[in-house]
Amino acid sequence: MPEQRPLSAIPPVAARVIAFVAILLGGLAGGLIGYALVDIQCEGDCAAARGIGLLTGAVVCAAGMAIVGVLALRAMGEWREISDREQAGHAPR
Repeated sequence: MPEQRPLSAIPPVAARVIAFVAILLGGLAGGLIGYALVDIQCEGDCAAARGIGLLTGAVVCAAGMAIVGVLALRAMGEWREISDREQAGHAPR
């Protein structure tokens, strides 16, 4: 007999770890893009401007990836909940 687990819409730990890593990679990519954009346009001493470009790019891209990750994890949780309901013999609402 298969092991019964409590019904839960929480995504698996592996999915949450993957989403977290994707957010970090998105922030890294955004930081590199922000730095490069400022570096291309600036001449002379631009350390502060490059830092601001790096920080802004990283925050914006990480926030965007976080939104995508949350939406994907919610969808995964809903699919799992529907699947559990169907296996239990209840019709989806």
